[in-house]
Amino acid sequence: MSLRKRKYSDDFLKWGFTNIVIAGMERPQCVVCLEVLAHESMKPAKLQRHLQTKHPDLKDKNMDFFKAKVVGVKSRRLDSSGLFQNKNLAAIEASYTVALRIAHAKKPQTIAENLIFPCTKDIVRLMIGPEAVNKLSPLSVSNNTIKRRITDMSEDILCQIVQELKETPTGLFSIQLDETTDVTNFSQLLVFVRYYKNEKIKEDFLFCKPLQTSTTAVDIFNLIDDFFKEHSIEWEKLCGVCTDGAPAMLGCKSGFQSLVKKVSPEVIGTHCMIHRQVLATKTLPEPFKEVLNRVIKAVNVVKSRPLATRLFKILCEDMGSSYEALLFHTEIRWLSKGKALKRFFDLRGELQIFLASQNPSEYESLFTNEFTLCKLAYLVDIFEIFNSINTGLQGKESTIISLSEKISSFKMKLELWITKINQKKLYMFPTLAQFVEEAANEINIDDLYGLIQEHLENLTVQIRSYFPDECCKSFSLTINPFNARVSEVPEAAEEEFIDLKNNFEAKSWFGELQLQEFWAKSFQKFPVISEIAIRNLLPFPTTYLCEAAFSQLLILKNKYRNQLNVEDDLRCAISTTEPRIELLAKKLQYQPSH
Repeated sequence: MSLRKRKYSDDFLKWGFTNIVIAGMERPQCVVCLEVLAHESMKPAKLQRHLQTKHPDLKDKNMDFFKAKVVGVKSRRLDSSGLFQNKNLAAIEASYTVALRIAHAKKPQTIAENLIFPCTKDIVRLMIGPEAVNKLSPLSVSNNTIKRRITDMSEDILCQIVQELKETPTGLFSIQLDETTDVTNFSQLLVFVRYYKNEKIKEDFLFCKPLQTSTTAVDIFNLIDDFFKEHSIEWEKLCGVCTDGAPAMLGCKSGFQSLVKKVSPEVIGTHCMIHRQVLATKTLPEPFKEVLNRVIKAVNVVKSRPLATRLFKILCEDMGSSYEALLFHTEIRWLSKGKALKRFFDLRGELQIFLASQNPSEYESLFTNEFTLCKLAYLVDIFEIFNSINTGLQGKESTIISLSEKISSFKMKLELWITKINQKKLYMFPTLAQFVEEAANEINIDDLYGLIQEHLENLTVQIRSYFPDECCKSFSLTINPFNARVSEVPEAAEEEFIDLKNNFEAKSWFGELQLQEFWAKSFQKFPVISEIAIRNLLPFPTTYLCEAAFSQLLILKNKYRNQLNVEDDLRCAISTTEPRIELLAKKLQYQPSH
């Protein structure tokens, strides 16, 4: 026989009773003695009898008296509806939020206790009042607390990413990886992952772990293999691996990519396209190389000495120059050579005056010989083009297809420029064209055309060597399946391809959605042909995310924090996945600051 469920009424407060939920059942609780009665006692007569027998001296008290008692009861109560619990939860969430902001800013964890919390108290005291400062006392922001919060959030982010990897509709994912040396000379391996989520490609940080001894391909493979086993990630689902060009990564027999192909034969291994572009554009004919070396030497005369740097700045200010300093060329920085040349050319007049007092004979021809200046102007233009291409290859969410299109465009432009040079035209190199037009003396222009043509032809050979045309031929099906032919499709997917090509709904998707979204949506109806396309879209074309993360890692782990285990802080700082702070806070037990 089922009992009738009784509900609490606000009128019960006049007899000194509030309500409390225990085991899903609402029960009356006395606000004076805190006794909890049975659910069946939630009747006016029984509540009134409790007041008269247990607290006869309070039977004539008005409602306001008991309302004041309710506040005290709920403050002491530890169930989820109590004020104590709400304040506790808010304090924990606040400490998580502060920790996340510290991680995003890449600051030391002690900054919360030493700076943020004292500043917060000062602001509250001055703007709200001294009594409001006491409300901040439950907030715990000690060094150890912030560290624990960052660790909790890092684990939660990783848990979400691993879960999304396992639940991705296509079942496929790709990775990019690279290693760098931190401030303590430890080699740190960074891995990023790319997969489909909600019909869109998602890129995120997977892990950063130190390589304890050597950095061979086997060491790298074992480290990633251990991570995959720990989180039950299958190698067979891996469809792409992007690395730099180091032998440990690309070796045909014992390189990392070769080891991966042994456990996942269908994986697509790619050499970072940014690294390839930099390598392809390194070769210079000797006359141009000589000018470049002299420019670097002249810049070093100024930049290597603090006094010379200050004097040159004063000279530039006095002459009203657009810039006040030269730029160093650093070989490992992709864009530095072009920027250094451009700045040198713009400040060549000021630099000529400055160096005249240093060693006039050594650098005189660099500023007075117009043929040398023509070579310098060409270097300014061609390296500005290289920088533009390099910048175009950088960025997130790029695909092998989109970057291959940019490289193919550059190949065709090189062929066009060689044709224009044969026609004695220079318009594609604006700095050089303007200098030749304004030159005071006659320039041996034929020799200049010959040098430029030689460089462009060598450059074309190098680009084609690093970016062969064959790698782009398999993309036609992925780019536009409705223009592809059945002969271009693997035999196992031919019939499904015909169904896709004649499906009006799929055609409407193709016109409305981006390429990645189209194939993700088509996967449900046409899984075989869609998987072929997705295997071309998912692999990373560059290690850009790793290169960008290296900078963040060096900010986090510096000489002042050289013992930091950087993975948790780095994940919270750069991950695109937000930690579930509210869920984490509910799991914790309240521990107020002392």
